[in-house]
Amino acid sequence: MKLIYTHENRFLVHNIQNIVENAQIDTTLRNEYASSAAGDLAPHETWLELWVIEDADYERAMVAINTAFKRHLSSSWICPNCHEKNEATFDFCWQCQSESQP
Repeated sequence: MKLIYTHENRFLVHNIQNIVENAQIDTTLRNEYASSAAGDLAPHETWLELWVIEDADYERAMVAINTAFKRHLSSSWICPNCHEKNEATFDFCWQCQSESQP
């Protein structure tokens, strides 16, 4: 098993787990219940950890994670119809409702 992701925000770890498992890679979580020991352990030692079961799946898991982050960080786009700037998360122009162009 290899560690692929850890974070103090459990929601983010579960999101990454979903991304990796959608790529047909088996994972397991560690430190699920360690948050109650935060006073006795250093806080970062209680963060939820995501591990791949098979070491051979490590590279594929990292590619899936990096691809998901790159998609999220894509740049804004300019509407070809009204020339309004739109954030990458919009599929349609907020100004004129024209569809984004690839």
